[in-house]
Amino acid sequence: MKKIFLLLAAAALLTTTGCEDLDQAPISAGSVPTFYKSADDFNQALNATYSTLRAWPDRTLTMSETRSDNIYGVSSQGIRVWEPINNFSLGIVANEFPADTWSADYLAIYRTNVLLDQLQQNGSVLTDAVRKSTEAQARFLRAFYYFDLVRYFGRVPLVDKPLEPQDVANIARTPVADVYALIISDLQAAAANLPATYTGADVGRVTSGAAKSLLALVYMTRSGSTYGGIQGPGLGTNDYATALGLLNEVISSGQYQLITAAGTAPNAYANVFSYTNENNREVIFDVQYISGGVGLGAGYPSILVTNNYFTSIGVGTTFGTGDELRPASNSLLNSYATGDVRKAVNFQVGYTAGNAVETRAAFKKYINGALRGTSRTDWPINFIVMRYADVLLLKAECILQGGGGTQAEALTIVNQIRSRAGLTTPLTSLTLDQLLEERRREFAGEGIRWHDLVRTGRMVTVMNAWITADDANNRIRKPLTSNDVLYPVPQQELAASSYSYEQNPGY
Repeated sequence: MKKIFLLLAAAALLTTTGCEDLDQAPISAGSVPTFYKSADDFNQALNATYSTLRAWPDRTLTMSETRSDNIYGVSSQGIRVWEPINNFSLGIVANEFPADTWSADYLAIYRTNVLLDQLQQNGSVLTDAVRKSTEAQARFLRAFYYFDLVRYFGRVPLVDKPLEPQDVANIARTPVADVYALIISDLQAAAANLPATYTGADVGRVTSGAAKSLLALVYMTRSGSTYGGIQGPGLGTNDYATALGLLNEVISSGQYQLITAAGTAPNAYANVFSYTNENNREVIFDVQYISGGVGLGAGYPSILVTNNYFTSIGVGTTFGTGDELRPASNSLLNSYATGDVRKAVNFQVGYTAGNAVETRAAFKKYINGALRGTSRTDWPINFIVMRYADVLLLKAECILQGGGGTQAEALTIVNQIRSRAGLTTPLTSLTLDQLLEERRREFAGEGIRWHDLVRTGRMVTVMNAWITADDANNRIRKPLTSNDVLYPVPQQELAASSYSYEQNPGY
């Protein structure tokens, strides 16, 4: 029964049940859906919206993790497609990663818009409870993808219902504040109507705790630096008290806990990511995967490592990307104190594959060769998007940003995280910079670091200092400016809009 709804999502994409073409994206095409006629139609459509999550971790490990100071992703064997992202190239307008992010997010939004429209027109075929739950899940997912777009691109076209193609083409990029208004409305509705937990085959669907956690992060991001008015994700709204209230609700719910027992993993931190401990009490929201060659496995564990690493652990070369290693940066590795168990869980520092000797550090947090699937895109391990440790540290951030609470509360939280990592000397004071470094160590390889830097207004200063210190090959463009907070609008979207979209500054 494990992760059955994802299998149903696959079926929804392969069968015709009177529903619309679920693969049609809104920016290049509109929707003229056939009415849903049964509960099964709605269930398949909902599962299809979940299926759009499958490639999201792959993108975030490039768009966020590789973009940050956690990875020094320069190649020695020619330009890799991800290297311009790492190097802040101004030529990434046509790069496949921003383009895929934009189009995939809008495909997901299209599916949710059609589903929500059909619920309004034909939801009477569902019981009231099922209709409310379906709507809440769809609204969470729509908010999730719009938040993804805002954080990377700033202003984006706001499409909240199915439209004809000619109508979609006429929608301009919408002010960030207006996009946030929809995101917040969707998440508030989701939080009010989603259950706290699921059982059986429904485990893995979004919950009220996930909606409140994401909504808190949305408020915090909206409160972030404006970077001089670039029309990015930060609007300086000072919503930290509101975010803190939501985080406290998640904490006091009793639904989640910090994993402190090692279980079958070498330590408690490793047990959070164990293949035999999925959907544990620390997980608030994750992307579910199934291996076995059914087309629903994960590819993200292979994204940052290469064939030689898999050869070194004795599983052959079919699990690597065949690409170059994207190693952890020196500053990230050096930030771990002696005795911090997270370093050995997150990285393999140096390895040998035949005659090839690698001295750099590979991200291995998500790799268990003994429990691998059938190929590099068939890993069974779920990707945790948000976990309880994140909620706790976000609470500490709200406190330091003046949202309420006390310094003592923030210190207790950080020392709790550090204690699990094996660090026995507690901190006696805490600054926002110290907190961000703790988050960097805790969430290495989870696609969070870039957003942390942007949200707290530290992207320009931290990244420029890191480039000066770590760019040994002198490949990263410098100095970075506020314009580098945002990715460019992809070339294909400029063309699809007949160049009516304004490009982000600096590109």
